[in-house]
Amino acid sequence: MDWSDILTFAFVATLLVVSPGPNGVLIAKTVPTSGRNAGLANVAGFLAAFYLHGALAILGISILLVQSAVAFTVVKYLGAAYLCWIGIKALIAACKGVDSKTVTPAKRQRTLLKAFVEGFLTNALNPKVSMFYLAAFPQFITLGETTAAASFMLVVIHSVINAAWFAAMVLLLDQFVSVAQNGRVQRWIKGVTGVVFIGFGAKLATYRP
Repeated sequence: MDWSDILTFAFVATLLVVSPGPNGVLIAKTVPTSGRNAGLANVAGFLAAFYLHGALAILGISILLVQSAVAFTVVKYLGAAYLCWIGIKALIAACKGVDSKTVTPAKRQRTLLKAFVEGFLTNALNPKVSMFYLAAFPQFITLGETTAAASFMLVVIHSVINAAWFAAMVLLLDQFVSVAQNGRVQRWIKGVTGVVFIGFGAKLATYRP
């Protein structure tokens, strides 16, 4: 694996990370109500899920998942149900609204562990992430020649790009938290979050590898 392969993979991974998806929406919902640290815990959950998918792809277990229609369907619908559940909760919160003009941090504020788990499940239950690895790895790995360490380096590159992008998003949102905590803005964010997550859940439910 030479530098041209590494740079090409980094470019492809960057396009995947910066494209709109449930990760950015989750952070936009988390930071205004639960703070910067909870947003960074979301990002840590993303990374943990990436390493899980990457390890499974390298070990070949993900191939079994793709080849087994039943296993793939189970994971796919679990992921779709989870995304839709988040979306429905957000829509309910948007419909309820708030009494004050400015939203203060919630009494039942997300713990760092809960934020981490939300970020982890958003990616771990998404078979499209493992499909990315299964589609990308064969382009950069030569069977019998590329070591497991070199293969895992691609996962590290993907994770670093992900961490940099979404950590920057968390810090940016944290700077404008006073605006994001406005009651009307929060209702708008939650409404958009609900629609987007339900949309991603429906898209995932109809996804075919």
